[in-house]
Amino acid sequence: MGALGSGLIVLLALGAPIGVALGGAAVAFILYDPVLSANTAFRAFFSFVNKYTLMAIPFFIYAGFLMERTGLISKLFKFADAIIGWLPGGFAYATLIAAVLFGAISGSSTAMAAAMGVIAYPEMIRRGYPVWMAAGVIACGGGIAILIPPSITLILFGIITEESIVKLFFAGFVPGILLAISDAVIIVFIAWKLKLPAGEFSFGNLWHSTVEALPAILMPVFVLGGLYGGVFTPTEAGAASCAYALIYGLAARRGAFLRELLPTTMRAANLTAIVFFLLGCVGVFQFLLANKGWPQEVASWVGAQGLSAMGFLIVLLAVLLVLSMFLTGVAILALTVPIIYPVSLTLGIDPIHLGILFALAVEMGGVIPPVGLNLFAVSGTTGVPVTRVMKGAIPFLCTDGIVLVLVLLFPILALWLPNSIVQSVFN
Repeated sequence: MGALGSGLIVLLALGAPIGVALGGAAVAFILYDPVLSANTAFRAFFSFVNKYTLMAIPFFIYAGFLMERTGLISKLFKFADAIIGWLPGGFAYATLIAAVLFGAISGSSTAMAAAMGVIAYPEMIRRGYPVWMAAGVIACGGGIAILIPPSITLILFGIITEESIVKLFFAGFVPGILLAISDAVIIVFIAWKLKLPAGEFSFGNLWHSTVEALPAILMPVFVLGGLYGGVFTPTEAGAASCAYALIYGLAARRGAFLRELLPTTMRAANLTAIVFFLLGCVGVFQFLLANKGWPQEVASWVGAQGLSAMGFLIVLLAVLLVLSMFLTGVAILALTVPIIYPVSLTLGIDPIHLGILFALAVEMGGVIPPVGLNLFAVSGTTGVPVTRVMKGAIPFLCTDGIVLVLVLLFPILALWLPNSIVQSVFN
């Protein structure tokens, strides 16, 4: 195990992508091992990616890109602004509402932050919001997408661990709403302190924006309602999302949408190929770990240290927060879950609870200074220096930390909804 770990660290230090590092270290070890053949790597790679549930990922990725091109994201902002924009700091609240709604369409934290940077930031500045606050709200609001279903992070966790993706989706609801509420509390305080401007309420504007945003609002209702109602599997829900987005785009924009369809498809295919290559390398790495029994050795070592389940989770979250400053959520899952998951089972940690803690830690890491990925996504789309984005993100980061601690100490916050649904189905 030391040789494999050393090879992985060397490749990462040389700047190799996480997938190349995982696959390269595993293949080098397989070639060196006299018992395993080179064909083992190919079989493990394609065996792991040849899973029906994995098709949910390209479908949801494509649906997110399609919905971005239809212009519905900007209509979501107008709808949220009409609902709550009349309060002091109301457009910041509207940004959070749009984040929750877009999270139910996209499931990508960095994509959400980048989209908000283009749409919400100019309007917040026009309305007199400080630059640092506008950038901070967008950076932290993007993280909500990791918890609000359909979450690509939760889908990947479910695939790697073979846990129920639907249960993980249900488990993400309450923590995701808690994140939105905690961010709203910070906005209330800043709006009061800075005496931020309020907009004007108009029933006519509310009606008009609601009608325009209705297709975007109905999409998660249709897709997730079918998923949780047992009509769709996660993969079928992803396909339904794509069909919905295609039909709306063709009906609403016609020729313009058709002209953008090929470039949009290419972008989605490119991202899907990256994710699948990484997952295939995870499969090779995971096969090697299982074949050599190393997770059991790690579990025995952890047990010998006398760590309780809570102590183990605290150490794990500290490591995840550091890793998530430098790596994407997909890369972190690929690097850590194959080793951590078997250990957590021996300690009696609920795997659904573990998945939500993973997602929360990855969400926080995206905005932890100095190198959180969401900070740079917002800086790149808005032109605001990263240091000023950091300033705006820190207050929200503190409340996100409180939510993480609450979910850690009270697993019921993540487990109540999925357990309740399961009980209602079988009773």
